[in-house]
Amino acid sequence: MFDGLRSAARESVVRALWDVPRLVRHPVWRTADPDQGNGLGVVLVPGFGAGEMSLSPAASWLRARGYRPAAAGVGFTVGCTAELLAKVLRTTEQHVERTGRPVVLLGQSRGGGIARLAAARHPELVRGLVMLGSPVLDPLGAHPNVLRIARFLTRLAAAGVPGLLDDDCMRGPCFDEHVKTLAEPLRVPAISVFSKEDGIVPWQLCQDPYAECVEVRSTHTGMGFDPDVYEILSPKLAAWAQVTGTIRASSREPSTTSSNPIVPCG
Repeated sequence: MFDGLRSAARESVVRALWDVPRLVRHPVWRTADPDQGNGLGVVLVPGFGAGEMSLSPAASWLRARGYRPAAAGVGFTVGCTAELLAKVLRTTEQHVERTGRPVVLLGQSRGGGIARLAAARHPELVRGLVMLGSPVLDPLGAHPNVLRIARFLTRLAAAGVPGLLDDDCMRGPCFDEHVKTLAEPLRVPAISVFSKEDGIVPWQLCQDPYAECVEVRSTHTGMGFDPDVYEILSPKLAAWAQVTGTIRASSREPSTTSSNPIVPCG
C-alpha cells in the first residue's frame, strides 16, 4: 500500500511547512468573518507524536472567525488509548460547560480516531466531528514505520516508563473494545477528510461509513496547513455554529433548533 522511502519523503515536516505561505495568502485564511463561529467551542486533538502545535494554524483560523478552540490536553497523543479518551472527554465536558452548548471535536490522524470514540460514547456533548486523515477502519493500518515506533513505545511502557502506549492498546481486550466502538454508528454529523497522497495512512482506512468523506490533495502531516481543508471545513462549521443547542441537565441530551443529517461515504 505504501512506496517506502518515497512515502516517508512526502511526509517530512519541512514539506508540510512548505504549504504555510500558500495558506496565509489564500482567501480562506485572509477573509474572516468574526461572527461566523457564533462562540461554538472546538476541541482540537492532535495526531500521534504531533503535539498541540501541529493544530495551532487551525486554532488561529477558528479563533479569527469567532469559534472558541481548546486544546484536548493529550500532549503528543502517544499514551494509552483509554487514558487519552478519558482526557478528551474531560476536556470536552469542561468546554461544553464554558460555552453552554455541545462542541465540535476536530482530530487529526490518531487524534481523529480518539475524537470519534468520544463522539460515539457521549454524542450529547458533540455538535459535530471532524477527522483529518484518521484510519478509523483500522487503527493499526498506518505506515510500518509508525507502527514500529508504536511497538517500541509499548516496550518502554512494559519496562515501567509512564504515559506511553500499553501493549493492550494494540491487541487484547482494550484494543478490541475500541475497535468495536469505532465501528458503531455515529449519532452526530461528521466529516472525514482523506488524501490519496497520504504517505502515513492509506486513504481507504479513512472511509468512515457514518461520515461525509471528502478528498483533498495533501500529505498526511500537511493537512493542517492545506487551504483546501479549510475551504471544506468553513461552510460545514458555519452551519454547525448556527445551531443554538444546550445540554439538558436531566437527560444530558442536546436540544437544538435545527439539525444536519449524516451523509454516509459513497
